[in-house]
Amino acid sequence: MIKSVGVYAKRNNSAAADVAKRLCAWLEMRDCKVLVEDELAAALGDRSGLPRADIPARADVIVVLGGDGTLISVARQVGRHEVPILGVNLGSLGFLTEITIDKLYVELDRVLRGDFTVSNRIMIDAAIERDGEQIADYQVLNDVVINKGALARIVDMEVWVDEHYLTTFKADGMIVSSPTGSTAYNLAAGGPIVSPGLHCLVITPICAHTLTNRPIIVSDQSHIRITMRIDKERVFFTADGQVGMALQAQDVVTISKAQMCTRLIKSADKEYFEVLRTKLRWGER
Repeated sequence: MIKSVGVYAKRNNSAAADVAKRLCAWLEMRDCKVLVEDELAAALGDRSGLPRADIPARADVIVVLGGDGTLISVARQVGRHEVPILGVNLGSLGFLTEITIDKLYVELDRVLRGDFTVSNRIMIDAAIERDGEQIADYQVLNDVVINKGALARIVDMEVWVDEHYLTTFKADGMIVSSPTGSTAYNLAAGGPIVSPGLHCLVITPICAHTLTNRPIIVSDQSHIRITMRIDKERVFFTADGQVGMALQAQDVVTISKAQMCTRLIKSADKEYFEVLRTKLRWGER
């Protein structure tokens, strides 16, 4: 049985705060301990909060009110705790937050009874090395992206998979995505849609200078190494489109499957292909 529930909501969003207020009252009527992040608690005004990073260790399940971006940021907070996450879509797209607001309490009622299944989503561990030293490390749900600045020239990126040289891409950038992230920037850049249960990573060049450079799918047991063969170009690394840093010449980005995974609670009446059809409007004229 679920005894404690962590609640996160899209920041600076009055609609999310209103839903959270009703949700907290509903949970407390069912004798659940409610753990609310600091910023949301301040918006609600009637309860104390906890730092975002402290909630996963104390919660049996986490409810995220917002869109995919909110859920992705929470997934990085949950990290090694692997607490099941129920994503509630308050936006428009929502590949990950597949529970609609009108089904929130029906879905949550069965979750509190322990009547739910989860979809385990692999995460990516990305590290940046400079002059032989690791200077940054990120755990990522969707993707890591290397992108040139607005006025920069084409970027040269030397790519190795395990100990095998793949090629040196000349492109505007590169995406390495998990199956979960395949419907994000990867899809917009011409990469494949990958079923979220597959164990693989997708390497997708962005606007490659050579037309024969195409996305490639590798095992999630692979270790990918990208060396920046650049001079003074402005190049940036981003994780899940939310955090990152500038890269320098000869920086090395190493990418592999993370030890932890994100556990998403599945909707009782939706499956993945229905979400694809609906969100991508397949079959519509």
